[in-house]
Amino acid sequence: MRLYLMQHAVAYSTEENSERALSPAGVEQAKLSAQGIRRLGLEFDLIMTSPKRRAKQTAALVAEEVRYPYSDILTTEALMPDRLPEDLLELLQKESTDSRILVVGHLPHLAHLADSLIQGGDLIFENAGLTCLEMSGPKTARLEFHLQAVHLNMQV
Repeated sequence: MRLYLMQHAVAYSTEENSERALSPAGVEQAKLSAQGIRRLGLEFDLIMTSPKRRAKQTAALVAEEVRYPYSDILTTEALMPDRLPEDLLELLQKESTDSRILVVGHLPHLAHLADSLIQGGDLIFENAGLTCLEMSGPKTARLEFHLQAVHLNMQV
C-alpha cells in the first residue's frame, strides 16, 4: 500500500474565520501542490480527509486536479488532529494492499502517524506538502519521499 500524507493548505486563523476555511493563499497553495501531484503522475484509489473544512477543501482541490471523483472522497473522524494513529490504521486494513491512498489531515495527527509507521525520526510537515510511505505491514512503513509544497510547485 502506498500512503500519501498531506497536511491541509494554509487556512484562516480562528479569529478570522471560526471554521478555519482555506485562505486565498491556501487555495492557491493547494492548487499548485495538486498540479505538482498531477505532474508527478500520481493517481489515487482512495482520497480520505478529515471532516474539518480546510482539509476537505484541500482534498477537493487535489481530487479535481487528478480527476478523482469528488463524491468518492471519504470523510472520516479518524483524521481529526487529536486522534490516535491506530484509528486510521484500523481503517486502512480494510483497503487492498496495493492501494494508493491520499490522506489529507492535520498536525499533530499526521506527524504521529508517520512517526509510528517509520519507527523513529521526525518528519516536519508543512501545509500542502506531500509524503509517501510504502506500507510493508499493518504498522510499518518505509519513507518513499517527503516533499514540501515548494517542491511540488516547481516547474519542470
